[in-house]
This record gives sequence, structure tokens and C-alpha cells, in this order.
Amino acid sequence: MSNSLTVLDPAGTAACCPPLSVQPLSAEQAEQIAPLLKALADPVRLRLMSLVASHPGGEICACDLGESFSLSQPTISHHLKVLHEVGLLDRAKRGVWVYYRVRRDALAGIAALIGNADEIDRYVSVSRRASLVRRP
Repeated sequence: MSNSLTVLDPAGTAACCPPLSVQPLSAEQAEQIAPLLKALADPVRLRLMSLVASHPGGEICACDLGESFSLSQPTISHHLKVLHEVGLLDRAKRGVWVYYRVRRDALAGIAALIGNADEIDRYVSVSRRASLVRRP
């Protein structure tokens, strides 16, 4: 049995589901989305995503990420591999160097799943009004 993650299509995965504040996820939907969120739940991987996404040009060489951490290059490479396998990062090999770029569609899909503040406020407001109407 392999310990590696299956490469996912995060845009398609997040597109499968309405925002969390609108409708509860089914068990199957939760299973699809969990690997993406699990990958981001690690503090090192979350920082890596931030470093890659905010780098000028939106792309960075793996060799330039080590100075931001007190971790070995193999450990950083492992975390980058996890982010790539779940579909959050694209990578391109150029000679001996590997460059990473954030998949913007993946981030947009996760943001849509979580929902924006206006959507949440609107949902809470409607829910609150509905609960007030139900009271005797």
C-alpha cells in the first residue's frame, strides 16, 4: 500500500461543492476536499504556499525556499511534493532546478468553498430571520 497522495484536481474538487455556509457537505464531498485542507493545515506547507504565491512573478525555485526555514532541503522538498500532489502547486524542472507556481484556480476554489464574508453574513441574516419567524 502506497503512502503517497493521489494527485487531485483542486479546482474540480472545490467546484463540486457549494460554500460551507450555504449547505452541509455530504460525506463524499468531505472526503474529496479533506486532502486539500489537510495539506494546508501544516504550518510549513501553509508558509510555503504563501512564499510561492507572494513571490514576484508568482514562481520560485525550490532552492530559494530553504533560507526561510530552519529545515533541511529534503524536508522542504517533501512538503512541496505534498502540495504538488494534492494539486495546489504546479512545478517545472529547468535543468537541475525545480520551480513552483501556485495554481490560482485551486486557491480560488478553496476560497469559494469557504465562502466570502458577504455570503456568510447574508446566510446568517436569513437564518436568523427564519429562526425568529419560527418562534411562538
